[in-house]
Amino acid sequence: MIAEVIIDRTAKKLNRTFDYNIPEDLSDLVIIGSKVLVPFGKTKIEEAYVIGIKEKSDFEVKDIAKVEHNLSNKQIRLAKWMSKKYFCNVSECIKLMSAPGSKQKKEVKDKKISIIYLKKDIEEIEFEIQTGKIKSEKQKRALEFLKVNEGATSAEVEMFTDCSKAILKTLEKNGYIEFVEKKIERNPLENKQIERTNKLELTEEQETAFSKINSAIQEDRYEEFLLYGVTGSGKTEVYMQLIEKVLEKGKTAIMLVPEISLTPQTINRFISRFGKEKIAVLHSKLSMGERYDEWNKIKEGKANIIIGARSAIFAPTENIGIIIIDEEHDSSYKSESSPRYNAKEIASILGKYGNFPVLLGSATPDITTYYKAQKNQITKLTLTKRANNSRLPEVQIIDLKQELAQGNRSVLSKALYEEIEKNLKNKKQTILFLNRRGFSTFIMCRECGYTVQCKNCNISMTYHRFENKLKCHYCGYEEKVVTTCPKCKSSKIRYFGTGTQKIEEEVHKIFPSATTIRMDVDTVTKKNSHEDILEKFRDENIDILIGTQMIVKGHHFPNVTLVGVIAADTSLNIDDYRANERTFQILTQVAGRAGREKLPGKVIIQTYNPNNFSIDLAQKQDYDKFYNIEIALRKQLKYPPFCDIIVISFTGTNQKELISTSSYVYEFLKNKMDKQKFSIFKPVPSPIDKIQNKIRWRMILKGKMTRQVYEDINDCLANVYSKNIRNTKIWADINPNNMI
Repeated sequence: MIAEVIIDRTAKKLNRTFDYNIPEDLSDLVIIGSKVLVPFGKTKIEEAYVIGIKEKSDFEVKDIAKVEHNLSNKQIRLAKWMSKKYFCNVSECIKLMSAPGSKQKKEVKDKKISIIYLKKDIEEIEFEIQTGKIKSEKQKRALEFLKVNEGATSAEVEMFTDCSKAILKTLEKNGYIEFVEKKIERNPLENKQIERTNKLELTEEQETAFSKINSAIQEDRYEEFLLYGVTGSGKTEVYMQLIEKVLEKGKTAIMLVPEISLTPQTINRFISRFGKEKIAVLHSKLSMGERYDEWNKIKEGKANIIIGARSAIFAPTENIGIIIIDEEHDSSYKSESSPRYNAKEIASILGKYGNFPVLLGSATPDITTYYKAQKNQITKLTLTKRANNSRLPEVQIIDLKQELAQGNRSVLSKALYEEIEKNLKNKKQTILFLNRRGFSTFIMCRECGYTVQCKNCNISMTYHRFENKLKCHYCGYEEKVVTTCPKCKSSKIRYFGTGTQKIEEEVHKIFPSATTIRMDVDTVTKKNSHEDILEKFRDENIDILIGTQMIVKGHHFPNVTLVGVIAADTSLNIDDYRANERTFQILTQVAGRAGREKLPGKVIIQTYNPNNFSIDLAQKQDYDKFYNIEIALRKQLKYPPFCDIIVISFTGTNQKELISTSSYVYEFLKNKMDKQKFSIFKPVPSPIDKIQNKIRWRMILKGKMTRQVYEDINDCLANVYSKNIRNTKIWADINPNNMI
């Protein structure tokens, strides 16, 4: 018998099947879905996946060397669908469904083991790899592996990268990694001791929603639901009672949350209801060993509630009874690296395959989701009241132009200052939100207008006060702070813009006795740091939490009565058709953190655009009115959901090759696609036209995706890679989060 295999490589030329003979001694082990080792080329042994079996081949074939493990037919079917849908290799999709990490011996409890963490920022490491500062191939392999598997053991890194302990010690000596001695705790829930709770009595609105979704569960019927409920309306209680019904049927539930920072809080609530034995957790901050064990716990049927971020949608369970996607509007459900999948689309496909309901929940649904609900393509269920009868917070908008006119140049308006002062006296907690990390967003010479830009990317450097350095948030490059203008030699260098570091410093100056804690990308680099910060804020009753968007979603802090939005305009000033939607969502979500128990809440939104409709309607918490205005604009301008936007990106070091490649793609698609149904725009430099010393171009297509359009784009990509391009990478993305 002959196996048709896909080689586990990302090269587009290898996105096809190769024939291999199945030796007699492996004939019972090799099935569709098997992961195998095969001889490839003259000397290499490569990992591959069996996606078909036939009786004979037209070619002279080699034998399969070894069988590793098996995937199901359903997983192979999904991988093939994803490959066409997201313009990527089948092997890349299969990898998402394969067991992470490795099986290790069950070590003696309380034994300590060396865990490896990165010491430098990922962006900085990537930059040093690309610029040749790190020359050793084995060092590169180890760092590339640790970028996605931070928290691996020395043995795991050595095994997966074929490097020695000496290589790792060199990386440690050069400041790239650090070894941390830790007790072996392969179960991430092992030390959680949480008091058990009973289910709550549902309100009338909750009961209506619960009954409709439960009918689909009991009937083993696929149906997609949108649970649209105001912040604090008790969506999580509905989720838990539905999961209870799924467990009664002997089935499994998958619960997705958008942020790793939300995972601990969700896990704690679920453990208190169901106990930790039934729960498995999957997200990127687990060590490789923990991920492997959680994966196998699911595969062996020992866990029937799976909680995690986006990738948990691929958990190896066959008997799903419901998939729940909380905060479904969140952009993190869409992958920004290959495969560029959308977890909501994967959930829908799995629901259709397995005949079970998919539930999307949000207080501020994605515009496209809500449009489908209005068109009855999704069943809409509404919760209009907070579950504990607490009132929605009072929201006040402050015009920063007037503050400046009155001589207030502080980051805090007079009203926000007075409310923080009142909260401190009353021993209540405050959250301050600014979606920008660092201290100052850019440095400029007031004499000639020169701004300090990254030498590898066409983007301004950000000033980080605590390290006293300028950093690029795109490639990780950093340099010392300039005190004299490199262009005109003037000393009139000024810092503009505000980041979370600056807010923290200003708050310390204004309220020296207040305790603060900051949560942004710079403070959550280590494992469990999200959980540690949030627990510290709650348990130690810290006065003020300052952070970026990771603090605004889904958190429940009973003692938080004040939320301050430092600059509501940050998300308005992005070059994206979703700017109004994102502004409304983030302001409504952050406002929902205040006054969630019996204490009244207050929200103060500072802005230079108080009359913008997204800010005005966020103040009123009026999603329906916002939706009606936004959908009318989208229809007029032909933006999603009235069309799809496909961005084809080109990046490389050879500008001549990049331009000729993009021109070829443009001409190919222009001749293939229906010009009446699709607008195809010529390739142009991207808004940020250089990142990490690589030139960036893009072309945009607008129209409704059909099976034929998918085939045309896949054919185009296959053709262009057959042209033997060497220095240009190409990828296509449908309705990407980032248009830059």
